[in-house]
Amino acid sequence: MSYHANEKGYYGEFGGAFIPEMLYPNCEELRQKYIQIMEEPSFKEEFNQLLKDYVGRPSPLYFAERLSKKYNAKIYLKREDLNHTGAHKVNNTIGQILMAKRLGKNRIIAETGAGQHGVATATVCALMGIECVVYMGEIDIARQAPNVARMKMLGAEVHPALSGSKTLKDATNEAIRDWINNPVDTHYIIGSVVGPHPYPDMVARFQSVISEEIKAQLLEKEGRENPDYVVACVGGGSNAAGAYYHFLDTSEVGIIAVEAAGKGIHSGESAATSALGKVGIIHGSKTLLMQTDDGQITEPYSISAGLDYPGVGPLHAHLFKSGRGEFISITDDNAMKAGMELSKLEGIIPAIESSHAFAVLDQKKFEPSDVVVINLSGRGDKDLQNYIDYFNL
Repeated sequence: MSYHANEKGYYGEFGGAFIPEMLYPNCEELRQKYIQIMEEPSFKEEFNQLLKDYVGRPSPLYFAERLSKKYNAKIYLKREDLNHTGAHKVNNTIGQILMAKRLGKNRIIAETGAGQHGVATATVCALMGIECVVYMGEIDIARQAPNVARMKMLGAEVHPALSGSKTLKDATNEAIRDWINNPVDTHYIIGSVVGPHPYPDMVARFQSVISEEIKAQLLEKEGRENPDYVVACVGGGSNAAGAYYHFLDTSEVGIIAVEAAGKGIHSGESAATSALGKVGIIHGSKTLLMQTDDGQITEPYSISAGLDYPGVGPLHAHLFKSGRGEFISITDDNAMKAGMELSKLEGIIPAIESSHAFAVLDQKKFEPSDVVVINLSGRGDKDLQNYIDYFNL
């Protein structure tokens, strides 16, 4: 069984492109050209050069000595928090801005939850001198104020999404509406492995630099390319897709996906799609999705603005359904404690999204010889207010 998308954009039964007719030309143009463009030597050269000189890649693979001692395993952190803009998101926005330029698009739109994708999009638009509009839920605008200020400093217009739960799902709806109205000059930079084909595959390919580096770095540090486990948090799931990418078809590498259980899986305030989701269609893709019996999307909840999406990308739905990935749901409380523990043990303050991944160390027993790579997808500055409020700092 392959865990990569087929030519129609399906991972097993999940994926595809369920889109209004107005968007068909955009998605079709992208579908026909994305792989060809990504394989052009000039594209590769420009992409890799920007990753090196602008983003600061490769990001280190750091052996966390004190964490390893406490949990009795060899724990390595893939330091995506050290990228320019503070998260993995910029790997994909650089790739997509170069793609948009080659497709002749001169206006960029994006959706954002935690604001990291919005910042990364605004950053590359400033770099390339291209107009940028970012849609963000009104609630997320309030809880991620520093990122909103960053986007505005970088020259982006930030439009609040005022419908529904006023979070990521609603920001995505607004961005899709904009795209339908401006199909000719606009490219929509989706920030995760969600949306219609070819987005999940394209975003995963741009993020696959993460697992490509992990292999080379582990070879140097452990004398082997493959870890025993790769752990990452999953909202839509782009950091996870990037961390898993080169290990998907290597069955001896355990894949652990960590979702946000919010206040508890069955509390009614959760974003644990693997536990609660049923097959449905959201934002142009067939995937697992939290919904009522009559198919209305259930509002997700997480303390982390980047994990409260009501579905997962089709790759992750396939990893869950096929049993290739082990899915673990982590509550707000466990995530916050794990974030504080990493800060105190290793001197690294993680994004709350990433803290969910670290909470697995308390939930799962590893062997002393196990090499465990945790994708530290983002840094915690954007979440300081949440940490302050939660711990009464």
